[in-house]
Amino acid sequence: MGLGKWIGGVMGFMALGPLGALAGYAIGSLFDSASDAERMSGAGEYANDEVQRSAAGQRSSFLFSLLVMASYIIRADGKVMHSEMEFVRNFLRRNFGEQAVAEGQQILLNLFEERKRMEQRDPMAFRNTIRDCGAQMAANLSYEERLQLLNFLVMIAKSDGTVCAAEIDALKEVSAAMGLSAKEIDSMLNLSGDSLDEAYKVLEVAPTATDEEVRAAYRRLALKHHPDKVAALGEDIRKAAEVKFQQINAAKERVYKARGMK
Repeated sequence: MGLGKWIGGVMGFMALGPLGALAGYAIGSLFDSASDAERMSGAGEYANDEVQRSAAGQRSSFLFSLLVMASYIIRADGKVMHSEMEFVRNFLRRNFGEQAVAEGQQILLNLFEERKRMEQRDPMAFRNTIRDCGAQMAANLSYEERLQLLNFLVMIAKSDGTVCAAEIDALKEVSAAMGLSAKEIDSMLNLSGDSLDEAYKVLEVAPTATDEEVRAAYRRLALKHHPDKVAALGEDIRKAAEVKFQQINAAKERVYKARGMK
C-alpha cells in the first residue's frame, strides 16, 4: 500500500479529533521507523491529481478507521485470537495488497499497545476514545460506508467460529457510536445462515410480518446495502459489499419461497 498513502489518509478527516490522535501514534511510529525511500513511496503518486488523491485519502481513512474499531472488537473478550488476526491479515492482503499486510498488522499491534497505555492511566480511556472515534466516523463516512465497515467488524468477530457476549456488546457499542442500530448487527450476524429463522433476522423483520412488510424490509435493505454505494472506496470493497448483497438476496428468496411470494 505504501506508507505515504497511510499518511495521505491522515491528511483527510483523520487529521483532527480522536482518530488523528490515534493515527499519530499508530501510523506515526511506523512512519518514523521507515527509510527515506519508504517514507516517500506513494507520497507523491497522486500529488498532481486532486481526484485520485482524494480517493486514496478516503480509502486509507476507511482502512485506518476499520483497524481502530477492529482493535476494540478483537480485544473485547480479553484475548487476541490467532483466527481473528489471520482474518485481518487475509482481509488486508485481499483488499489492499501484500504490502498492506505487514503495515496494517503493525498498526493494529500499535493500537493494542496504545490501548494498554491508556487503560493504565484510566480504565475507561480507550473505550471513551472508541466512542469519540465512532462519532467522528459518523460525521465523515457515509451511512453505507459505515454499514460496510460494521460488516467487516462482524466478520472479524465471527472468524473464530463463535461470537461471545462480550464481542456482541462491543459491536453494539461501536455500532451506536457510528450512528447505526443494534438491529443491523443482528442482521449481519445471520447473513451466512441458511435457515428460515436466520433469513427473517437478515431482513430485520419478525416471522409475523405481513407480506407487504417483508417486501418493504427487503427494499430498504437492498437500497442501503447496494454495492455501488461503496464504490468510491475501491473495486475490492465494492466486491466485498456485493457478496453481502448476494447473501441478503438469498435470505429474501428463502422467506419469499416459504410464503409463496413472488
